[in-house]
Amino acid sequence: MLTATKDRILPTTVTGSWPRPTWYTHNLQGRPFSDAMTDVAYREQFVDAVSAVLGDQERAGLDILTNGDYHLDADHAGRSWFIYPTQRMNGMSEPALEPTNPMWSYPVGTWLNEIVGGWKFPRVVGKVEPRLPLEFDKVWRVAQGRTGRPVKFGTISADLAAAVLNLGTDVYDDDKRELMWDIAGIINAELRQLVASGCTVLQIEEPAIHSQAAYGADSDTLDFLVDLFNRHVEGLDEAEIWVHTCWGNPGAQHCFDPSISYEPSLEIFLDRVKADVWTIESKHNGHQLLPKLGAYKGKLDKKIAVGFISHRQLQVETAEEVAADVRMALEYVDPEQLILSSDCGFGRQGVPRPIALYKASALAQGANIVRGELGAETTEVRAADPGLQIDAPAMAEVTA
Repeated sequence: MLTATKDRILPTTVTGSWPRPTWYTHNLQGRPFSDAMTDVAYREQFVDAVSAVLGDQERAGLDILTNGDYHLDADHAGRSWFIYPTQRMNGMSEPALEPTNPMWSYPVGTWLNEIVGGWKFPRVVGKVEPRLPLEFDKVWRVAQGRTGRPVKFGTISADLAAAVLNLGTDVYDDDKRELMWDIAGIINAELRQLVASGCTVLQIEEPAIHSQAAYGADSDTLDFLVDLFNRHVEGLDEAEIWVHTCWGNPGAQHCFDPSISYEPSLEIFLDRVKADVWTIESKHNGHQLLPKLGAYKGKLDKKIAVGFISHRQLQVETAEEVAADVRMALEYVDPEQLILSSDCGFGRQGVPRPIALYKASALAQGANIVRGELGAETTEVRAADPGLQIDAPAMAEVTA
């Protein structure tokens, strides 16, 4: 159900993660969020950091905000994003951690090789069941209680969470389908609590549908992955559901063949996945999918969140560059169906915090340019207000 984007023309947001303030040094390290919040130092840092990221995004002019994924630990290139749910489940080795599944490998001498080589994950040693609450609802309330704009909450999908785990038990088959199904059920229960708490926008991140389709997976595999995604969102009819897909984020890296395409999964996302919004990486690949969406113009029952900002390059896009790309996208997607976003998140050893701020600001400014051309309402962008800059010229002295 559309909530945050209903009746909005060209709403703006970012994918999720945001660079952390340098002074935010505490981590959960496997603790329940509620337990950590009894630690005065953690509580102060977490709440202040979330307030800071919301302030950054509001100043940039974004319509829909995120908590920056600040409940996840600041560990090596985003390992915590993979492990936050499973680290809090029974059936995982404790405390022993093992190297990443060998299927994840990159050439020696590359940043991706160092990332993957440095990641360690639990081994699955028994039936996966809830152990500690994920507390998505409480994490979200901290953010939503500090802004009047909607806060989108995201979580990794069960299939990707399972993909990095090695099996050390005969409870699950090698294809991990039952493991994924169990993890999805646990995530769904937590998401139900999240929506019951009042969250109206949630995002399931990186289901493997687009990558598996691109590599030629058979129909049985894709059918299962669609059913698995839909299991995540059962009973969440009162929320706006986003499905985020991209081609990699750890350390701002592209994790696939550069020529990989969304095209093999296009109809699956548009017709079968139970989501209101499909987010795609687009800026980094030259918006290669957008012309394919032209055949659906005027027929879409989903909104498309297009990445108009790259999370991989440090050069900040200009507002005019964003506006030009949006005009091109409107050739293929109606303005009522188009959302402006980043390709992926800016955190997890990605870009510096000021770069994220000004990329987001360029997105909002570019949206305003095109909104003005369409006769639609614009959004305040304080980051672009000449009178609100840190080093703004002094006001002329008032004389009698």
